[in-house]
Order: sequence, then C-alpha cells, then structure tokens
Amino acid sequence: MPEIFDEGKIDWEKLKATLGEKVNFANERYVLNWAGKSDAFRVMQQPSSATLVPCREESVDFDHTENIFIEGENMEVLKVLQKSYFGKVKMIYIDPPYNTGNDSFIYPDKFSETKEEYMKRVGDKDEDGYMTREGIFRKNSKENGQYHSNWLNMMMPRLYLAKSLLREDGVIFVSIDDNEVHNLRLLMNEIFGEENFVAQLVWERAYAPKNDAKYVSNSHDYILMYAKQIEIFKIGRLERTEEANARYSNPDNDQRGVWKPSDLSVKTYTPENDYPITTPSGRIVEPPAGRCWSLSKNVFFERLQDGRIWFGPNGDSVPCIKRFLSELKFEGMAPTSILFYKEVGHSQEGAQEVTKLLEAGAFDGPKPVRLLQRLLTLARLDENSIVLDFFAGSGTTGHALMEYNKKHKSSCRFVCVQLPELCDLKSEAYKAGYSTIAEISKERIRRAGKKLCAEVEAEKAKKAGELSFDDTSEMPMPDLGFKVFKLSESNFKQWREIKGSNKEEWKQQMLDFINPVAENATTDNMVYELLLKSGKSLTSTIEHKNGYHAINGKELILMLESATQETVDAILAEHPQKVLALDNLFEGNDQLKTNTALQMRDAGVEFRTI
Repeated sequence: MPEIFDEGKIDWEKLKATLGEKVNFANERYVLNWAGKSDAFRVMQQPSSATLVPCREESVDFDHTENIFIEGENMEVLKVLQKSYFGKVKMIYIDPPYNTGNDSFIYPDKFSETKEEYMKRVGDKDEDGYMTREGIFRKNSKENGQYHSNWLNMMMPRLYLAKSLLREDGVIFVSIDDNEVHNLRLLMNEIFGEENFVAQLVWERAYAPKNDAKYVSNSHDYILMYAKQIEIFKIGRLERTEEANARYSNPDNDQRGVWKPSDLSVKTYTPENDYPITTPSGRIVEPPAGRCWSLSKNVFFERLQDGRIWFGPNGDSVPCIKRFLSELKFEGMAPTSILFYKEVGHSQEGAQEVTKLLEAGAFDGPKPVRLLQRLLTLARLDENSIVLDFFAGSGTTGHALMEYNKKHKSSCRFVCVQLPELCDLKSEAYKAGYSTIAEISKERIRRAGKKLCAEVEAEKAKKAGELSFDDTSEMPMPDLGFKVFKLSESNFKQWREIKGSNKEEWKQQMLDFINPVAENATTDNMVYELLLKSGKSLTSTIEHKNGYHAINGKELILMLESATQETVDAILAEHPQKVLALDNLFEGNDQLKTNTALQMRDAGVEFRTI
C-alpha cells in the first residue's frame, strides 16, 4: 500500500484512513492536503447496494461479445465492479473534467449527507430517465473557495477504487491540462506511489497557434502515466518507421548491413571501466571527464575483434558501438515523452472522427483514435487484456480498442463507463437527436463496429479474388459488439435503519423481508446482480436450464425460479462448486430446504439461501 507511506515512513493517520477509521490529517508536514480529504475517504469506503442491470435492446451481439458499456455514476460503478474485476484490468485510461472553471461534475458539497441522500442525488432523473444536471452535478467555478478541493474530492475516491482493479503489471493513463496537472501529479504519487511514476506525456493537441490568445497560445495537454508495480511493468515499444530506419548507414560495408553509431561512454562511473583506448591511428583516448566506458576492457576487445567498434573513417575518432538495424528491427523503438500530432492526431482530428461517424458535430473535445492507439501500444496489452475507461465521453477508447484488435488480431476487451448526462439543449449533439452523452458514446461505438466489419469483409473479398497464397481465415473478425448495463437499485430489498423504537415499523420491515426480492426485480436482473456479488465477471457464460441458471459451467448455480426435489437432483448432477437459492422458494416446505442443505453438504457443495 504505497499510499500509507510518506517520505519512506508509515503515516499512521493515512493508514487509519485507508482502513476506514475517521481521522483528521495533520498539516505541518509535506503532504497533499485539502478541505474534505478525510471525509472523501469515508465517502469512498461506504459500500454500495447498487447493481448493474442488462439492457439487451441497446447492446450489440449481447450473448457473444466480451466488451462492456455501463451507464451510471462512475464511483458507484467502480464499487460494484470491485469484487468481479479486482486485479484484472491491464490498462486504465480516463479523460476526467480538467477543472477549467466551467466544469460541472459530481462531488459531495456537504459531507454530512447520508448514503441515502447521496444515492438519491446521483440517482436523480427526469421523466425520461436521464440524469438531471440540477440534481447530480455541481458547478465548480474558480471563484469557489474550495475550487481545487472540490476537484480533488471528486478524483481521489475514483482513483483509489480504480487502482484496486489494476493487474500487478497494469498501467493507468490520465489526461489533464495546466489547471490541475500539478495537483494530479501529487495525488497520483500518493495513491500509486511516486516510485511507480512512468512518464508525464505531452500531447501536441493543437496543429496551429491561436492568435487571439491573451498571453501564450496553449498547444498541449498532458497524460500522466503510472504503473501499478513499476518492477514488473513492461512498456510497449513503437513500430520502426522508414524515417527512423533511414538514419542507419553502412560506411564500412559491414556484411551485417546498415548500422548507427552509439556512444561508448556512460554517466554511471565504474573504476574498472575507466581505461585508455588506443585508436588504429595510434591516438590514446580516455573516457570524458566524470564518465567511463560502458564495456569492461575484456568485453571491449571482444567487440573490437567482432568488428562492432567504430573509430571513424580515418581510424582516429573517439570509439563508438555499432548498432545494427538487423538486430534491432524486431525490438521496436523506445517511446518518447512528446506525442506529436503528426503521429497521434490533434483535437480537431478527434472531432472530425466523431462528426464523420455520426454525421453531425456531436461532441466537444474528443481525443483522436490514433492517440488512444499509442497509449494502448505503450500499455503492452496481451491477448485478452481488459481496458477500462470510466470517463468514456464520446467512446474513443472503445473505438480505438476495436481498431487495435483488428490490426493486431487480438481479443482485448473494453469496459467503458459513462453517465447518462443530458446534452446541452443548444449543442449540435442534441440537435442531431442525441439526448445524453452516453447515447453519443454507444452510437459512436456501434457505427465504428459496422465500419470495421465492412473493412474486414472487403479485405477478405479482395484477398479471395487475388492469386494469393494468403489464407483469408488469418483475417479474423474482431469483437465488434458490446453488452450494455445500467446502474440500478438492488433487485433485493435493503434493510432500512429505523430511528427510534417504533415496533410497528420494525414488525412491518420483518414482514417485508419474508420475500427478499424487490418489487420490480426480474430473473435476468437478479442473475447478473448475484453474479457480480459472487465475484464473477459480466462476461461469464450463463446457461438457463430447467429451474436454475449455471454460471461458468460448474462454478455457480442460481436457483431463482423453483425449488423441487427434481431441481435439486439436477443441480447435484452438475457437481457445482456453489449454489445460491432464494429462501422463499422453500416457503411451506421446510423438509425440502433441510434435505437440500444436507445433500449439498454431503456433496461438498457450498449452499446458501437469500
């Protein structure tokens, strides 16, 4: 837990706060502190009773896709995902509000509000079911006395929750600008550990200066990059370009091909590597002051005998090492901290991509697909990596990952989270028929999927029509679908805190819990809620059988429809690991319930009723 350490020592107040104890942070030391910080920990640690319900009609290929799109308040969604996705996400990218003074975002403006009050606020919807800006969002102007604190109170809980979802070799990227980059860097040092900082990338987002700028035309944004564990994280390298390869030559006609000279000296001084070298012309060369050679004397002479040391065309120059392109072309190039728009796109390119797909100017400030593809490359995704974006916006991350999978023939999956936030009534998006940002995001990913599908089919048709030995089966169709889920109240009744000693209220609540299922619950919704509460992913295989649901084969059985001896026998024949059953299914048949529990125990099956 790097967040509990301060300058190499355990900070006991941070430890207490991390473990859930109320604590006031001391101010007289080097620490990032702000108004409401300790209360923000409390908000983060409040458990969520919410769940995710499937929305098949808005999904694409629901039963087969591995991609997930979730509508809902992202902090609650992150809490709901904790058990199922803990330590499973390879890469996180977020593009949060930059706190420019014109942003509206969710933060508790009074930490005394109860969980019920907070959930009511983040659940405020209009008559059409959309999030109401008046109910959920708080405008954070620069005139606000807690301008930076409000933003930090919004960001901190979400970053903590996100960190727990990362794999040990995972990485997180956060876009930001000058308004909060200084605070974000300190916040991420605290949460992820300063030692896990990888880079502060500078993205050239503008391709031309703004002549109407008051002082300096700002042409860049930042992307902070942190590893979960820097010791095991391996960064992805970039594909070699023709421009980079053109820097290699072969002045001495080496049979190994073109090469490029590399400095033989290094800053890290080692006495054993500080020795004189005699050039072919007879000149004696020493390492530069304060430096030494990168090779020991023995290794140097081995490289010299192998023709890997170059003394210049006249044999009189300071020696250098020959780096052969033939030995480097499979390694790729080391990435740099500056992301030029010619390589990764600019903000206008991002806007044009959305406009072209949706046939309308539908979103402000989307990131270009090429930028996200660069970050996906740096993350060094493996075959089935999960990529999470909980500020999904226009859906660039989902779109970029589909493109990435097509190019690399991989099966990486995305989990995108976006509020059903109402679009501005004056915006081009609203005029084009998109009521919420989530609708823009989903439609963008749908259309991107259709476009990619058409491209793959066209490539296959072209290959099939050519005299080629290439197998068109080597051009697999990437996963272009996504399951839509929406944040919702639990399908099971929640125990209410009753103030005072009103016996009738207590009695009524006890009677209400005879049937624990909420009034509007459906079997499908209950399946996914219990799946999440059992730590299973949203892409688990679900097989509906006679009276029960089998999750991931034998891993979990859900009895939600009927409880008969025949059903119990059929379940036992599956040899499951765990069985969950609605308690009210056994109502009036205590003998069956007792026998079922005994049979499950004898079969070594974990059995619980709800």
